[in-house]
Parts: sequence; structure tokens; C-alpha cells
Amino acid sequence: MNKLREAINRILQRDGERQPLPRNRNRARFNLRGRLTLVVATLGLCSVSLIGRAAYVQLIGSDFYQKEGDARFVRELEIPTSRGMITDRNGEPVAVSSPVESVWCDPKELIKSADRLPALAQALGMPADELTRKVTQRADKEFMYLKRRINPDAARKIVALNIPGLYSKREFRRFYPQGEAMAHVLGFTNIDDHGQEGLELAFDDWLSGKPGLKKVIRDRRGRIVENIDLVRQAQPGSDLTLSIDRRIQYLTYKELKQRIVETGAASGSAVVMDIATGEVLAMANLPTFNPNAASLGKPDAHRNRAVTDVIEPGSTMKPITVAAALSAGVVTPQTLVDTSPGSMPNGRYRITDTHNNGVLTVTGVITKSSNVGAAKLAAKLPDTYFYDFVKRFHYGEKPGSGFPGESTGVVPSPGAPNWYGTTKATMSYGYGLNATPLQIARTYSALANGGKMFKPTFVKGERSDPEQVLDPKIAHEVLKMMQTVTEPGGTATIASILGYHVGGKTGTARKAGNGGYLARKYVLTFAGVVPIDNPRFAMVVSISEPDIAKSGSYYAGPIAAPVFRKVMEGSLRLMDVPPDDIDSWLAAQARAEAKRAGKPVPVGVAPVIEEEQGEVLH
Repeated sequence: MNKLREAINRILQRDGERQPLPRNRNRARFNLRGRLTLVVATLGLCSVSLIGRAAYVQLIGSDFYQKEGDARFVRELEIPTSRGMITDRNGEPVAVSSPVESVWCDPKELIKSADRLPALAQALGMPADELTRKVTQRADKEFMYLKRRINPDAARKIVALNIPGLYSKREFRRFYPQGEAMAHVLGFTNIDDHGQEGLELAFDDWLSGKPGLKKVIRDRRGRIVENIDLVRQAQPGSDLTLSIDRRIQYLTYKELKQRIVETGAASGSAVVMDIATGEVLAMANLPTFNPNAASLGKPDAHRNRAVTDVIEPGSTMKPITVAAALSAGVVTPQTLVDTSPGSMPNGRYRITDTHNNGVLTVTGVITKSSNVGAAKLAAKLPDTYFYDFVKRFHYGEKPGSGFPGESTGVVPSPGAPNWYGTTKATMSYGYGLNATPLQIARTYSALANGGKMFKPTFVKGERSDPEQVLDPKIAHEVLKMMQTVTEPGGTATIASILGYHVGGKTGTARKAGNGGYLARKYVLTFAGVVPIDNPRFAMVVSISEPDIAKSGSYYAGPIAAPVFRKVMEGSLRLMDVPPDDIDSWLAAQARAEAKRAGKPVPVGVAPVIEEEQGEVLH
């Protein structure tokens, strides 16, 4: 500033030494000092104003301007996280999340490059006019998905078009290695990776991760140029280990599907349970669907029929009726029951057997599956006693597995409007009440477990406290009676397994419809336990509406029991369950050896497939 003043003084001094021109003598002298002072003052004032403004912006009003700047360039972005993996009991993955990309746009920005929309539409595989319409309709928005959950390479090619307002983001898509075989157990997720059916829905909170959040700076084209701060760490979902064994599951699905095709049936369900724990080892249903497909098929195929659909259990109820009579002390296993002439009146109807079995023991009532015998046993019991005994096995209640949509079933109670004079008799052989295949499997597990009943579970290691629903001695007696069903003279010899004692019960029931039972429509059920001496597995197979002309039968023995035998043969091998019938196994080995050597085959007891006794109301 001093140098400036000195320069001005020198200029003024030189100017004062000059003589004015004669002809401009009267002209006013030019005041250069004043003008320069004005200019300097003006520039100084501007500098002070700028400094003051800068100080205000940087110190006093910084929050406002920082906010405005951040609103244009700083964004909070969600950090995607994966859903927890689901594995079978052996740690094999049955549901996993794989990374994918979703292409999205800022319609406000994208609409400015309308001339490039045809190229974008071609890359997206959609009509140009459709894309233009969608973008135009959302021109006031800042976000719109264009294509979701696609291969990351495909997404990169689309974004590589470098169209302003076009971006991609990482997401995760669920994949099910077992496909149709485990579809009803696992269910599926929606496009936002939230469970919609099955165990994906039941354990959605457990499996769902918590997305993270980070602050970034974007340039004017929306590209991330700097990561500012991690607001929240992403938390992956928790893994879930199921009680399901994928090997037994696939075997169950394959054999059930094959049988449905062979018999022309409309649908079928199968459940395998671990008797000692209540764990569900396999559960299959048909029709089914592919959870990996873009289209999941008809919603009707999504139902887990083994849990949600009720059936009349037919003669699978007879072991419960016999157990009730034994518990009440009105009979013993050797008590004689006269079933002649193969029918008896029951109100306006008649209870019939397909054969006149004459006089049977209580065990024989199970072996021959006599409706008349079961009804006569029930007649010895008071109505309330029989009802209370059936309720001990939690029929008419949810099984408590936690699976979405569990059905309770229906058990009429004495004195209720749906309890008639004929109800107790028809309930004794499985009509007039209904239950799900899972409920029936739970009951047979209790019979084989010394009368101890567990809640069924789909989670490995999750066990409820067992409930003693039946005296162990009576449970064992009933189990030995059920063994006769699969031995010569029984109704399901086809369910026998070489080297193992097998117990079971067939059940054939007419299918109910509007206004009564449907003509030539049946639900065929086989419930069994193996091995008898050290029970390990309980299995229920239910097949609905077989084509009688195609299958040649409408009895559960030849229709449903083969599925039980094939699945249990495989399961016993897979789980290394030792045989409990060594004698029959050795005899079979001897016959096979003799046959290979060309020697006479020793005469032995050959399995005989007999039709199950009729279980049809007339």
C-alpha cells in the first residue's frame, strides 16, 4: 500500500512540473489523485465484502451450504447382504443365495437422452415403445427398476452403454439345489428375497440379513467417486440346519412320484419321522413345482399337503381304537371278537367287511382290518372315554411343528352337533374325523416310542419334552399287532422288508365332497414303523384318487405300501440301521445261493400280497 502511495505522488509531482497549454488555460485541471483514491477505496470495499462473505459461508452458514451440497452429490447407499443358507442335517446346502445385479435408472436423467432409449431397450430385451412409455410415466421420479436379478455380466454390458441416468446395484437371488424334491418343505422367496412359503417363511426373520448403509459422493453422472463413511455394517442372515436328510428326501420324492404316475393318482403325500426325536427326515408332495423357475406354476401346487390338507385316516385309526380298548381293560390281545356275518347295522347304514372273517382275536382285527371288529371294540367304551383317548394323541390340534398353515383337523366331541349316534362306530375305523399325514405320522411315532409323543420339528437338534400319551406295555402290544399286518395273512405283506420286522396299518377311505362321499374316489394311506424291535423310522404315505382302471385296485396295501417299502429299504441302508430279523435274511441268502448253484431252492414262506379289507360305508 505504501508503494502505491509513493507511485501516485511521483505521478502527481511530474504532472505539476508540466506547463498548461496556452489554448487550454481556462480548462479545469484533471484530479487524478481523487479518482485513484476512489478506485482503491472501491476495490478495498469489495475485498472486505468477499472476505466477509467467505467467512459467513465457511463459518456461520456452513451447515446450510454443506447440506445443499450434499443433497446434490452425497448419497446414502444400502449395502446388500445375503440371506442365511439352509442346509440339511448333514450340512449339505439346500437353499443358498447367489449374487446378481439389478439395472435401474433415474428417469429424470434418462429422459434427457431419449434418443438412446432404443439402444437401451434392445439391450434390456424389451420393446422400445414400452421402455419409452415407462420412463415417460415416471419422469418426475428419481428411481425405477429396469431389469432385476440378472447375471452380473449381462448387467455390466447394459451399464457399459454409458447412458446418463443408467446404473446397476448388487442383489441376491435364492437357489435351491434340490429343486422340486424339496420345494414344499423349503418354500421360496419373492423378488425382494423375503420368504413366501414353507420354512423360508417360517424362519424369515432368522434367515434375513440386515442391509448396511454407507455415504458416498457421486459425480454429476451418478458415478461413485469417493466413499465417505460407513454408516451401518451389513449383517448377513443366520444359517439354518434342518432335520431333513436330503438323501431320504430325494428317495421319498422319487418313489412317491413314480407311484403317482403308475397309478394315475391325482395327488400324494409322504412323511418320514425319526421316532426317537420327532425330527422330520423327509416330507414330499405331488403335484409339486420348481422353486428355481421364473414361473412358479399354479398356486395350488405350492401347498404342503402333508401339513395343510386333512384326510379321513381310514383304518390307520384301528390301532388307536384297539389301544383304547386295551387301556380301558375291556379286552386283551387274545380276546375273541365275532365279526360274522361280515356286517352289522349302524343307524341308517351298515358297517361291512369285504369278507366274513368270522371270529377274530383283537390282534386279528388289526391283521385283517375288520371294520366290524373295530366297531364292536368301540361299543364297549363310553363315548367320552373314547373321545378323550383319541384326543390324547392331539388329533384336532395343530402338531406344533411351526410350519406355516398347519391344519388342526376335526374330531367331533360327544354332545356336539356333529356327534351322532353312529359317530363313535365310524370313528373307530377312521371315518367321521380327519387329520393330516403329519399328525398320523406323529401318532405312529408315539406308538413305536413306548407311548411317548414328541412335537414334530424341522430343525435339527430342536427337541420338545416328550409327553406320555399311552402306557408303554400297551404301546408295545399294539406295535406287535401291527407287525402281523405285513406278515403272511395281513393286508400289507408288500410292505415287508427283508431282514427287518415291519409294523404298519393300511387305510382306505372314500373321498368326501359336497353332499357326501364321491363315487369311486378314494384316499389310500399306509402308516408304518421299522424296525419293530428297535423302532427308528415312522412313515406315512397317502395317495389320493388313483385311477382304478390303471392301477387295478383301490386298496392301500397294493397302492401305498410299496412306496413305504422302497423308501424304508433305502433309509435303513443310508442310516446303517442293523437288521432285527436275521433269520429271514439268512434264509433268503441260502435260497439265493442255492439258486445260483443250480440246486433246489429251499421251501420257505413267501410274501403274499393280499387286498386290504374293505373300509367303505354302505
